[in-house]
Amino acid sequence: MAAHDPVEQKYVYDFAEGNKDLKDLLGGKGANLAEMTNLGLPVPPGFTITTEACKAYLTTGREPDGLAAQIEAHLESLEREMGRRLGDPDDPLLVSVRSGAKFSMPGMMETVLNVGLNDRSVIGLSNQAGGNDRFAWDSYRRLIQMFGKTVCEVPGEEFEHALDEIKSAKGTHNDLDLDADDLRGLVDAYKKIFAKHTGREFPQEPREQLDLAIRAVFDSWNAERAILYRRQERIPADLGTAVNVVTMVFGNLGPDSGTGVAFTRDPGSGAQGIYGDYLANAQGEDVVAGIRNTVPLQELEQLDKTSYDQLLGIMARLEEHYKDLCDIEFTIERGKLWMLQTRVGKRTAAAAFVIAGQLVDEGLIDLDEALHRVNGAQLAQLMFPRFQLDHEFEAVAKGIGASPGAASGKVVFTSARAVELAAEGESVILVRRETNPDDLNGMIAAQGILTSRGGKTSHAAVVARGMGKTCVSGADELDVNVPAKRFTVGDHVVNEGDVVSIDGTTGKVYLGEVPVMPSEVVQYFEGELDPENTDDALVRSVHRIMTHADAARRLRVRTNADTGADAARARRFGAEGIGLCRTEHMFLGDRRELVERLILASGDKEREDALAALLPLQRADFIEIFREMDGLPVTVRLIDPPLHEFLPPLEQLAVNVAVAQERGEDVAKEEALLAAVRRMHEENPMLGLRGVRLGLVIPGLFAMQVRAIAEAAVAVVRDGGTACPEIMVPLVGAVQELETVRTEAERIIAEVVGDSGVEVLIGTMIEVPRAALTAGQIAEAAEFFSFGTNDLTQMGWGFSRDDVEGAFFWRYLELGIFGISPFESIDTDGVGRLVRIAAEEGRAARPGLKLGVCGEHGGDPDSVHFFHEVGLDYVSCSPFRVPVARLEAGRAAITTTGSDSR
Repeated sequence: MAAHDPVEQKYVYDFAEGNKDLKDLLGGKGANLAEMTNLGLPVPPGFTITTEACKAYLTTGREPDGLAAQIEAHLESLEREMGRRLGDPDDPLLVSVRSGAKFSMPGMMETVLNVGLNDRSVIGLSNQAGGNDRFAWDSYRRLIQMFGKTVCEVPGEEFEHALDEIKSAKGTHNDLDLDADDLRGLVDAYKKIFAKHTGREFPQEPREQLDLAIRAVFDSWNAERAILYRRQERIPADLGTAVNVVTMVFGNLGPDSGTGVAFTRDPGSGAQGIYGDYLANAQGEDVVAGIRNTVPLQELEQLDKTSYDQLLGIMARLEEHYKDLCDIEFTIERGKLWMLQTRVGKRTAAAAFVIAGQLVDEGLIDLDEALHRVNGAQLAQLMFPRFQLDHEFEAVAKGIGASPGAASGKVVFTSARAVELAAEGESVILVRRETNPDDLNGMIAAQGILTSRGGKTSHAAVVARGMGKTCVSGADELDVNVPAKRFTVGDHVVNEGDVVSIDGTTGKVYLGEVPVMPSEVVQYFEGELDPENTDDALVRSVHRIMTHADAARRLRVRTNADTGADAARARRFGAEGIGLCRTEHMFLGDRRELVERLILASGDKEREDALAALLPLQRADFIEIFREMDGLPVTVRLIDPPLHEFLPPLEQLAVNVAVAQERGEDVAKEEALLAAVRRMHEENPMLGLRGVRLGLVIPGLFAMQVRAIAEAAVAVVRDGGTACPEIMVPLVGAVQELETVRTEAERIIAEVVGDSGVEVLIGTMIEVPRAALTAGQIAEAAEFFSFGTNDLTQMGWGFSRDDVEGAFFWRYLELGIFGISPFESIDTDGVGRLVRIAAEEGRAARPGLKLGVCGEHGGDPDSVHFFHEVGLDYVSCSPFRVPVARLEAGRAAITTTGSDSR
């Protein structure tokens, strides 16, 4: 039996062969071009080279076998369909070469337009356009400029300088005023720039242009800015990008042509209506690059009503088909509308909630899907403050509110300066004429972005919205002078380092720092806004989705709170108890003197007197907290850090004593304190005498705290309240430690509680790796586990969390060793495995074991999903993160399949 030849892998798909569900293979752009083609919408014909081809190319450094032949076959098919050949001198077919990853990465990878033009076919293109020489030479100069910068790394500013020189010689600032002869001269200038930097003439062979452009798009997946963007947005690095080869349609053929971007709803607020930008006599890159200010999409109705009406019909159809806000790119070529792209559009946090609620009302999605379409990071953004404006603050300029928020900071004009000042702890506002993908570092570092050009769909606007950064674009009253490091507006001159404030909702720009006020979402959580009686669409949507999240979630959400005020606020924010009450915070301030007495005690009597003085103070603290959390569980952690943290630093104390001795002052008390500090000094106190070890070494310390907790609970119950205390023993590594503390605690509790009906649970923090690995033993002495993931991460990795983030984490993030700090989002493979082991073995030993987490991972959106999966009962986090944890716990409960909400 003859052997069969292996089936050749398919690397190229015509648009008609794909669909929107093939994003992994065809990328988002290719999948959606295929979907629109199958819907019968006017899409220029073309084909997509798959992400698999990209990954093979990036792995081996060369095109995979069979790719060149497949491209040739699909190109020939495209030529037959269009009745033109690529680069034909008489009747040329021109194509665009565009990137398209699974997840939108606006401006991060490469695009080359007008591929196929050369010194001969530019004449044929002019003839195609009815003798429009200006259009043909404009298209040719664009190809050389994009190809040179993208494919051959020619500095883009050299092309810009050449263009500025020709415009200056013509006495204009508008490139539309350049005629065919001017553009022909510009092509010659661009060719010389290209040759100077590459050592070769601009390639005249169309197929060579195409092949080099495809490789450049592949290579752009690993460009520095693309890598940085992926890290910022947590996009996996191994996806690769598809490449779309699309028949060119031209928006720069004259006033009856143009290009634009449209949204089916406002991506800034979620409001329904017609939103977008249009630019007549331009190619698509002109809109997103912000090189000329656009006009609102509504003005297209006066310019070309037929295309406008057709576009609105397509927008409505796409939104109903995708059941979401759609972002659309289109071109009009002499009155003919072409759809160049659609995707589920990026939106601000406010718009995400508002649109989800609207789509539920319209019957397009259900509440589960609405919950899936928002996330905790967006909710956290909505809780940021906004400007508090009165008559004293007058805007000096107004642009387009491209990405909401209130941001103040020092003005900087370069990304490098933004990064530099931000690293020094300064808040900065990055001011540019327009941003480009090379500005990504500065945009990440800045509190806000302000541009004098562009609109809601410019690079600055799209990237800022994706990152949740405040952005005002198109503030054309600003004269931005980057070399001089200043901008002028009216009579005002603003230099680098001066402070400005920008409002990403209204688009207004203010001089100086404007005070802020709480967001309406915080006011809602505080109970100051009634969602049933407000016209605020955002508040109504947040309330509706939060209510559904609370109904859907299995995980309970508690708070980390050490005072009655924190407990009260957290309860208003929806906390269902306290998962961590840190008692060490209660020993600060005026109580430090009592701690000093405890440490300096020379015998049992002095130590007992110090503890007796602390007891009523601790009891009063717990009474306040139990009252605020009436009926809800309160987990009180016994004192955790080493006692010397409550004393002056050794070096400072030694200097003070030495100076006082020199002056002949009586320093007997200070000397005794210094001796105690020296006696207790440890090289690594976080791994020393702290937690349960301290309780076992200092007689009566834990006993005093246990008594205070029990007495407070009884006092609250006798006053008609309900107290549900849980005593947590920290830093346990062996069951014997917990058993020793538990024996004494149970004796005290029995003595204090009597017949009051108060029940006190005793458990432990799992924060030492050994505790996680011996959880089965420890569970026999514990009624609950609370995972202290901060310390568990610290000890699991061998990191000192107080030192490493500033010392070298930046380098680990840069190298891709971390996608995100393990102290910010739990390391599921390592530390998470310890949590999983402890949860499984603990429950195997004690089936009713209560499991929670009290590290700040409890409020991290990704970590909450992991804790849901592992089967914990609750998460606990700071009061302001309680709503975030509630939302994510609901999403975790309903999110098993479906689209990524990125």
